[in-house]
Amino acid sequence: MNLSKYIDHTLLKPTATESNIIQLCKEAVEYNFYAVCVNSCYVKLCNDALHASSNKKQNASNASIQIASVVGFPLGAMDTLSKIKEAEIAIKNGATEIDMVINIEFLKDKKYDLVEHEIKQIKQTIENSILKVIIETCYLTDEEKKIATQLTLNAGADFVKTSTGFGTSGATVEDIELMKSITQQRIQIKASGGIRDYETAIKYIDLGVTRIGTSNGIQIVTGAKGNEQSY
Repeated sequence: MNLSKYIDHTLLKPTATESNIIQLCKEAVEYNFYAVCVNSCYVKLCNDALHASSNKKQNASNASIQIASVVGFPLGAMDTLSKIKEAEIAIKNGATEIDMVINIEFLKDKKYDLVEHEIKQIKQTIENSILKVIIETCYLTDEEKKIATQLTLNAGADFVKTSTGFGTSGATVEDIELMKSITQQRIQIKASGGIRDYETAIKYIDLGVTRIGTSNGIQIVTGAKGNEQSY
């Protein structure tokens, strides 16, 4: 198993600097991770850094590392037009994937049409680029998790994703199994939040997860123990 190709190498800390982001890209190239995942303000920097690294090493695989930008992160509470514009600009700057946070408040208020419509509008905006929808499971009941997963499926997204990594908890086996019961392999699942070591990553992959969001990607692929509290 090429474990590195499951990993979105992630840096979303509010204290992240340009040098931190460039280092993230260098690590993604060194370990051949599937993608880097950053805040939208750093998408262009990632695009430039990955292409510079590719040209320097004359290694086409570097340029194939995807750039994922979060949208509406981490609360999901901004208006839909703001999320659409953020996604649009991120794609224009070089992002190939968008990880958006649903409007959790709307979901809690049972405004399901609004939640689904927002996801659908963002997917239409980014067209063939990958859309992952973060439902932030730690704030939802099991029934709400099922509904959020179904809305994501209905809206035509490519992935449903467990967590931002900034909530009260991250991915759990129970949540992955619950999400699988709804998706039925019609869309993919990304596990994120609290995944810091090889054993945990493998556990989720064995459950059928096709992408892992983590700031401990190096520790995972080398078998070391991560120590980050969130990503």
